[in-house]
Amino acid sequence: MLSLSLSILTLMPLQAGAANGNDNSEQFDWTPVMEAIILVESEGNPNAVSGNSVGAMQITPILVRECNNILKSRGSEKRYTMADRYDVEKSKEMFLLIQSQYNKTNDVEKAIRTWNGGPNYSVRATNRYYQKVLRRMK
Repeated sequence: MLSLSLSILTLMPLQAGAANGNDNSEQFDWTPVMEAIILVESEGNPNAVSGNSVGAMQITPILVRECNNILKSRGSEKRYTMADRYDVEKSKEMFLLIQSQYNKTNDVEKAIRTWNGGPNYSVRATNRYYQKVLRRMK
């Protein structure tokens, strides 16, 4: 459910500087945030399934499409598949791609809320998720 909203629009690959064109996000260490999200979403299970959200980060088909749209708009030939949602590294790349598109200031709170509620998230609707992720980061 969380990833569903999240998947509605998010991220950039760790080594995807050329693909996403955002040097600022490439230099930011998103590891603690991604690891906490993985724990909240699936307890680290790369085979987790909840409705149409799958993988360690519970990525939806909508998020995969959004990532592919971002890549296309940047002139990249790279594309993600539905199967890539089960690959933890590719899931992290998608998270980073979304951040590079919708969170250019590398705001951790915005990253967490966007992953849960999409780029037009509601603070109220994402508050519980945000608090869960923060607890896992500590």
